[in-house]
Amino acid sequence: MAFPTTKPEETSEPTWEIAQLFPAQGHWSEEEYFSLVTNHLIEFSHGLLEVLPTPTQSHQLLVAALFESLCSFVRDRDLGMVLFAPMRVQLWPGKFRQPDIVYMAVAHADRLGEQFWRGADLVIEVVRPDDPERDIVTKRREYAQAGIPEYWIIDPAETSISVLTLRGREYALHGEFVAGETATSVLLDRFMVDVDAVFSEAS
Repeated sequence: MAFPTTKPEETSEPTWEIAQLFPAQGHWSEEEYFSLVTNHLIEFSHGLLEVLPTPTQSHQLLVAALFESLCSFVRDRDLGMVLFAPMRVQLWPGKFRQPDIVYMAVAHADRLGEQFWRGADLVIEVVRPDDPERDIVTKRREYAQAGIPEYWIIDPAETSISVLTLRGREYALHGEFVAGETATSVLLDRFMVDVDAVFSEAS
């Protein structure tokens, strides 16, 4: 049986030579960002790479339940396309996010692309417990700035679904739906989600 000849303490140092082949933070181009081959979720913000943590099981179960509901609704009515992360969405030049779920209306099919979508009509994010401000505050501001008509925030800590609709350059709260209620869309007439049913998928 062959055994490694290098001791663990000799291999613990990062391979800096390889790291130096990549641009420094703040100096990445869009082309360099797209050239990355990785299984990590990585968002791009004006030259900076933002590496996201691996989703938990409960996070993925919530995403799956919501995706199935939205995808079924959209597919049955031929309303467009629904995808789940990882899928790059360009908010504006130099800014790319990867929403948990993203919908594009059939009328905007020209904004779909193999590497990324140019904007979206509806995005859904499940709030991550390690950084709730990212989804509740930062992405709310960014998605509004990008002109995305509707944003759903799924908050496991509060067992709530907030549906935001774009009014001018900012989002207005259509409704904050909790246990025993049904979340409804402004953009998609008659699309609704039972809050209890969604969160029961992750319990």
